Amino acid sequence: MADLPIRFGIIGCAEIARKVSRAIQLAPNATVYAVASRNVDKAANFAKANGFPPDTKIYGSYESLLDDPDVDAVYLPLPTSLHLKWAVLTAQKKKHLLTEKPVALNVAEFDQILKACEENGVQIMDGTMWVHHPRTHKMKDFLNDKERFGQLKTVNSCFTFFADPDFLKNDIRVKPDLDALGALGDAGWYGIRSILWAADYELPKTVTAIRHPVLNEAGTSGTLHLTDFIIPYQEHEASYTTSTKPGFDELVTGWSQLPSEHTVTVDLPQEVCMVREFASLVKNIKKNGSQPDKKWPSISRKTQLVLDAVKASIDKGFQPVEIVS
Repeated sequence: MADLPIRFGIIGCAEIARKVSRAIQLAPNATVYAVASRNVDKAANFAKANGFPPDTKIYGSYESLLDDPDVDAVYLPLPTSLHLKWAVLTAQKKKHLLTEKPVALNVAEFDQILKACEENGVQIMDGTMWVHHPRTHKMKDFLNDKERFGQLKTVNSCFTFFADPDFLKNDIRVKPDLDALGALGDAGWYGIRSILWAADYELPKTVTAIRHPVLNEAGTSGTLHLTDFIIPYQEHEASYTTSTKPGFDELVTGWSQLPSEHTVTVDLPQEVCMVREFASLVKNIKKNGSQPDKKWPSISRKTQLVLDAVKASIDKGFQPVEIVS
């Protein structure tokens, strides 16, 4: 049992599944065992195009994959509107669940998913990759250092990407019937998670959606900057910049203390670290009879709570919305 990798089944052939399936193959404790699509040829082509092992099981329905007794865990990259149905069914089939974000259309739906996972003793984790990067742990050490950073006052988090006309017309994130949370649920999830991460996942009291960014200082003694926190510029290393009690020289012609750049070298990409962590939790349940870890679903729920509040603020004309846990 100790040497057997966690066998993943992939439900759906979304673009993001290409990246995560690669991560599953690279993770030392996981392997792609099966893939399912509503079209068996699409599943077969997906497996071939992504270099899956030749003995990978190919299914023409999601139900068939979930009925396979040899599937330990499921990766779920389906549109958000389909998460509730298939996540609950995955849990009821006793399969551990790595699900894409946002985890649900709202926290009420996610609570149903959590209930199913808890009742069936299965692990759940969302697919927010950057929190698993070793750089993230190094940055957290800096934020927790009262001498170098001080007290957290403000976090500004921004994630943007270029969307071509085809994306804006055809992508599911602009289709309310498939992904009603749109860019908020996709790109916004990352910003919300990063703010919660910086604040040790302490929920805010209120949330207000605004039309324009508000720029301010980040800490009382220092600052932390990076521009690639979602996807590092390079797989094998990632950098961030810090400064502590910066100031100007006497003639104010330059800085008296320059920011310092820190580079974290890694052996595995962040998505592989994510899969490795998830597979380790699953293996601990299978091998040692441990209870599913509560940390990751708790973080997922808090992110969804804030996401719900931001959407409610937008719907109410950008008025403050109280967080109700």
